[in-house]
Amino acid sequence: MSGDPGVWVARPAERDADCAAEFSAYVAARYPALLRMSYLLTQDRGLAEDLLQTTLARCWLSWDKITADDPHVYVRRALVNSHRSWWRLKRGKREVPTDAVPADSADGGFGVLHENAVLMEALARLPRKMCAVVVLRYLEDLSEAETATTMGCSVGTVKSQTSRALAKLRIDPALAGEERRP
Repeated sequence: MSGDPGVWVARPAERDADCAAEFSAYVAARYPALLRMSYLLTQDRGLAEDLLQTTLARCWLSWDKITADDPHVYVRRALVNSHRSWWRLKRGKREVPTDAVPADSADGGFGVLHENAVLMEALARLPRKMCAVVVLRYLEDLSEAETATTMGCSVGTVKSQTSRALAKLRIDPALAGEERRP
């Protein structure tokens, strides 16, 4: 069972063995990049892991249909769509931090992102759609067309959201202070 009630995820033994092998290979190869993208969208490691696991569970349900196309395009779009729906559902339901920090066994590639906390904070101040465009265009290195496909919008929307996001980032006081440093 996945995290959503009513959603049943078949065990690999119950599905076609080739499909299970393809899915496992895909997840093994793409998990770090997808987790990084999820983190950039959520700004929280725990939420990023939850978001990615939910997305992968949903993709597993129709993996045999997904592999006919480019699976990475489909999974990226599913990740962005899941993030949108989570944001709507969890708008006022933030978790409360505790005094004890859980032990973290591995960095998982987040060290580089934590080093640039100023950029992460600036991204968090952007509206969700603008943040998603910046993440996809500049941090995931997608073209405008690929970003539009992933977000389910037109290339013109990607261009306008990118322009507005970059304008907001240019005037962000924290980033302006970063540029002045030697």
